[in-house]
Amino acid sequence: MAKVASALGPLPDTSPLPVPDSVVELLPAIRMMCSPADGPAKIATIRNSALVQLFFLPDERAGASLPFTPDHIVYCRTAPLEAGFDGNTSRFLETFPRLLEEYAKRHGGKPRVILAPGLGMIGVDESKRSVDTCLDVFEERLKISRLSRAFGGPAFLSSRAIRFIETWEVESYRRSVSTGGAGRRVDGKVALVTGAAQGFGRGIAEGLFAEGANVVIADVNDAAGAQLAAGLNARPGRNAAAFVRADVTDPASLARLAVETVCRFGGVDLLVSNAGVLRAGSLDEMSPEMFDFVTRVNYTGYFLCVKTFAPVMRLQRRFRPGLTMDIVQVNSKSGLTGSNRNFAYAGGKFGGVGLTQSFALELVDDGIKVNAVCPGNFFEGPLWSDPEKGLFVQYLSGGKVPGAATIDDVRRFYESKVPMGRGCRPADVVRAILYLVEQEYETGQALPVTGGQVMLA
Repeated sequence: MAKVASALGPLPDTSPLPVPDSVVELLPAIRMMCSPADGPAKIATIRNSALVQLFFLPDERAGASLPFTPDHIVYCRTAPLEAGFDGNTSRFLETFPRLLEEYAKRHGGKPRVILAPGLGMIGVDESKRSVDTCLDVFEERLKISRLSRAFGGPAFLSSRAIRFIETWEVESYRRSVSTGGAGRRVDGKVALVTGAAQGFGRGIAEGLFAEGANVVIADVNDAAGAQLAAGLNARPGRNAAAFVRADVTDPASLARLAVETVCRFGGVDLLVSNAGVLRAGSLDEMSPEMFDFVTRVNYTGYFLCVKTFAPVMRLQRRFRPGLTMDIVQVNSKSGLTGSNRNFAYAGGKFGGVGLTQSFALELVDDGIKVNAVCPGNFFEGPLWSDPEKGLFVQYLSGGKVPGAATIDDVRRFYESKVPMGRGCRPADVVRAILYLVEQEYETGQALPVTGGQVMLA
């Protein structure tokens, strides 16, 4: 074994290398061009490493051109598509459709692996988990090719064997089993939820994942966000979750979020702008600094999220005309009616409805519906029930509920205002979001989810 190890030399390095930020201007288009004309869009993922870069060299490319095993055909197709990127996004997007057409003529379908010098190795398939399997298998193909040099060079499958595997019904069935399981309400969509580590956001992320969406959990809470993603990924299914630390008040942080989201999933189909904060207080109590903080998160943060991700959605629509996507702001009943001693929060939420209506008018021609859900109070969530800084504590100490002596007094006061007798729950909000995504003829709406506490005229 020592002699074999000595002959092989060091194993190829698969440690991740950076991908250019310009990927956000390319991969959403590639995802759409590689997807069927109708039906769910595929998922695209990009990887980069020293191993991948090695096979971009002219003398090495032939070593990745053909398969070594049946799995290389079943999961990756016989050959990758080669499409170099020289830094000019416009030129790449002009030439890629021709390369795709030529590939389809030669191989009878669209590629699952794209080797793009200047970008990385791109996988495109029906689901996130099948894409990851595809790229894992293709990385093994690259390793085999590289290590085969110690044994006289690559020995690919014969053309006869390749044709047999390509048309063998058993292998086709094996792949269909591995990629099966569709049918849920947002199956295969890429949903990005801000403020998703706790409260309504966590429930929304869990609910969308249960309905088949791939979920990006964006939050400033690293521990809770990573824990949620790990828990979702432990569930069986074709979809996947990813946590990305993001601050909705910071344009640079959101730009990084866009790059990370696109690298993992290829684009965005549903943006749920949920991140928010609440600081109650009267005019005498509210400082200008606290007012600015609440407004920046709840109002400006929504604007910055839409500004960051609308271009990604537009690009997808450009390369798949007829595609519809969704932006949903998680607003509040306080965005529909005033809130005593809570003007900083209510003002930002009222403004959010105005943004929703205005974004809806601007983005309708790009196939992007923009709506808001306006939940009632989530009494079980940390916003209300946190023992140190929850609203029950704030409202009790601030005297917002006359005569209230305990937290239970405050809670009963607010429950009594709801005709249906309870607070809003994450499942209620998820149902509303799914309705807004599924319907085809509404945009610019603010949908109350309040148990009858707020009714539209």
